[in-house]
Amino acid sequence: MDRRKFIRNASLAAAGIGIGVNAAKAVNRQSTAPGKRVGIIGLDTSHSMAFTKGLNDPSSALSNSGYRVTAAYPYGSTIEISTSRIPGYIKEIQPYGVKIVESITALLAEVDYVLLETNDGNPRLAQATEVIEAGKPMFIDKPVAASLEDVQKIYSLAERRQVPIFSTSSLRYMSTIQDAINGKIGKILGADTYSPATLEPHHPDLFWYGIHGVESLIALMGVGCKEIRRMHTEGTDVVVGNWADGRIGIFRGTRTGKHTYGGTAYGEKGDLTLGPYNGYDTLLSKIITFFDTGKSPVDANETLEIYRFMAAADLSKARGGANVALSEVG
Repeated sequence: MDRRKFIRNASLAAAGIGIGVNAAKAVNRQSTAPGKRVGIIGLDTSHSMAFTKGLNDPSSALSNSGYRVTAAYPYGSTIEISTSRIPGYIKEIQPYGVKIVESITALLAEVDYVLLETNDGNPRLAQATEVIEAGKPMFIDKPVAASLEDVQKIYSLAERRQVPIFSTSSLRYMSTIQDAINGKIGKILGADTYSPATLEPHHPDLFWYGIHGVESLIALMGVGCKEIRRMHTEGTDVVVGNWADGRIGIFRGTRTGKHTYGGTAYGEKGDLTLGPYNGYDTLLSKIITFFDTGKSPVDANETLEIYRFMAAADLSKARGGANVALSEVG
């Protein structure tokens, strides 16, 4: 047995032993209705714990939905900053009555829905393919994958197999962004958004963290970005997008100073300052609705445009800040 497999199996064994009294109490307190078992792939991100607490903790208002995280496959990521978190999250999730399983195949045999949470986008195509082929509706946390090509393959396969999938950044559901989308300032004439944009060498630059601000921008502006250009320095990225109807949207990604999220939406009736970030509850409520209805709250074309925007931004960087048409990247 190789060292990695030995460590993995040892961790699984420890997890099984460690479930203990607290987890048994959690299971006894809450019965999971038929058809409402949720499985998690990837215990290497705080999102996994936030969603588990939201669904399984009786003190959470969202636990009234009846959905419960009942099983989790912890692995998948190959990035050290992510894999180092797994043992801690295995221990943290145990009191919520979550069974740790040895494979995605084992997970799929025990659940009705899947939260794909692996922080690393590189294994996402293989992971998502297994879930889609099993016919399980799936929420895919950001990033959908670590390349535009893989993102397109996942969405194409889900469409062919008629399996519902949904992906978004939680930043889309900041109350002020939703206010603007829902007409508080009339027609949106333009927007500027900002978020941290830390880089990770195994992902296209903005896929790793800049996606939060990019998704906020496209949630406000809608599809139809024609071309972008990107200015890049060690500490900052600025991406300017030209929409086909003449509107301009700007994303600013930061790698220095305090990490914050926000921006401004410009509308016919006035401007609206965006922020602050409200946490995960609204997103989780949208995931619950997605499970209930089988319909993604975000259109697939909009999600795909987010990834084309970010892929075009990488190409613009490679060309020294030149304009790049989104049609060029696919």
